[in-house]
Amino acid sequence: MKNETNKNIQSLGSTQQDRYNRHIILNEIGEEGQLKLLNAKVLVVGAGGLGVPILQYLTAAGIGNIGIVDADVVSLSNLQRQILYNEDIIGELKADKSKEVLRKLNSDVHIDTYPYMLNSSNAEEIISKYDIVVGATDNFESRKLIDEVTKRQNKAFVHGSIGEFEGQVSVFNYNGAMSYSDLFPETPDPSTLPLGVIGVLPGIIGSLQACEVIKIVCGIGEILAGKLLIYNALNLNFQVIEF
Repeated sequence: MKNETNKNIQSLGSTQQDRYNRHIILNEIGEEGQLKLLNAKVLVVGAGGLGVPILQYLTAAGIGNIGIVDADVVSLSNLQRQILYNEDIIGELKADKSKEVLRKLNSDVHIDTYPYMLNSSNAEEIISKYDIVVGATDNFESRKLIDEVTKRQNKAFVHGSIGEFEGQVSVFNYNGAMSYSDLFPETPDPSTLPLGVIGVLPGIIGSLQACEVIKIVCGIGEILAGKLLIYNALNLNFQVIEF
């Protein structure tokens, strides 16, 4: 699996100074933080409901090297919430089409695609190429696999999940913090899981996941490690539970 990341960027050009101005004028980020973003390597597992806003905001923010893992194709039912796609590309691979759109958003960003499932035979190699892994999948086996490998490789796992009107965000395996399997040791019965989701919810939760990635890369703020953020869209309630 070939992976040609951007060369290490030491300074910002004039175009980058303009593009990332709203980051640069933040004391917490500045030029140093933006350079960290441009040199970061982030893997996003899933280019669906959660993956779409994650990928859009990480690309816009200038995460220099992004990997996309997704074996799925665009379907009509995706378009209620996956706003990166459109009716003209139904049946095409999400990994390939998302790369095509995202490259038009920010040419600074190098994107590698993996248009197949993350599994026990490829996870170690793929994840080893990145600094942070973002889980944007509804597959519990994939979540547990990401958790196992990131824990072994000492890398942060930014987790998100959605269902009906509720979403959750946490950061696992960050500087020795708790893992996904610590919090969710049992795999739920698929028949008990919600099937529907309000269309805007993945945009909210995915944006929060992207924010955690930016904070981790720049070394700013409080990270959701050892914590679980729960958002309820019906009553606009945010709750953070510490473990």
